[in-house]
Parts: sequence; structure tokens; C-alpha cells
Amino acid sequence: MVTTGERKSKEERREEILDAALAVFAEHGLDGSSTEDVARRAGISQPYVFRLFGTKKDLFTAVINRCFRRTLERFQHAAEGKRGEDALHAIGEAYGELLASDRIYLRSQMQAYAACDDPQICAVVQNGYGDLVTYVERVSGADPATISAFFAKGMLMNVLSSMHLNEPTEPWAQRLLEGCKDS
Repeated sequence: MVTTGERKSKEERREEILDAALAVFAEHGLDGSSTEDVARRAGISQPYVFRLFGTKKDLFTAVINRCFRRTLERFQHAAEGKRGEDALHAIGEAYGELLASDRIYLRSQMQAYAACDDPQICAVVQNGYGDLVTYVERVSGADPATISAFFAKGMLMNVLSSMHLNEPTEPWAQRLLEGCKDS
């Protein structure tokens, strides 16, 4: 028998499943999604999803971990060679660009927060968010009030982005977004 397709490694399939799950969970959340939806989107069988991830919740937490890891990597790349206020500004700019360019990322982030009634998921979200805070503290050297204000602005950017106000025409939204950009 001759095969024309190249067989993918377990890790390649795992990444494809995570990509599919990201989109499905971003759209429907943990409770509104099924592993069948994820499998269909990834073009694989549902049992293979279970073989690689165990449960739907384990898949969801893998997606959350991956999102936080990618956010941290983006922060690190943006702040490379910078410290203090320059690092904060670069990280804030990079985060704003991410929100403006990737609705799936934003929606998956919001779904992760919404699923925090589950203690296991909440722990994953807390750990991921904590890693972001720890990194920003370290690279900026900023005091707790500055760090708190920085992350509060990030959350406000999430809210504005969720309302499709990354480039607002509404004066009130323009003022809020401008305030997020001020150092």
C-alpha cells in the first residue's frame, strides 16, 4: 500500500489539537464545547483527543497553559534588552498589538477567567497570571502600585477589545485607551 500523506508525530498532532481546542473553547467556553467539536476541527478522531489529553478539562487546562506561556514569551520578546519604564511600555505595546490582532486569543483568555469556578482551572489561571506578574516585576523593577496599575490597564484593554474598541471612534473609549497607553 502506498501512502501519499506524511505521517505526523504525536507532538505535531498534539499542537494541532491545541490549535483546534483554542478556537473551540474561545467560541463556546469549557461548558459549551465538546471534545467531538475539537476532534472534528482538528480532523482527527475523538478517542485520539482523549488518548493525548485524558479529559476535556485536561485539554482546556493545556490550552490555558499554552496561552499564558505564549503571552509570557511575547512579553519577554518585547522587553528584550529593556528595563524599567522602557520594558513596561514595550510589554504594554506588544500586549495591545496581540489583542488587536487575535480575537481568538482574547476570547480564550476571557473563557479561562470565566471557568475559574472550577478549582483546578482556577489554579492554572492563577499560576499563569502569577508568572506574568512576576516577570513584569522582575524586568521593570517597579513598585507594587505601578505593577498593579499596569495590569489594571491590561484588563481595561481586554474589556475595550472585547467590545471591538481597539481603535475606537467613541470619544469615551478613545480617552480610556489613551489612558492605557500613558506610562
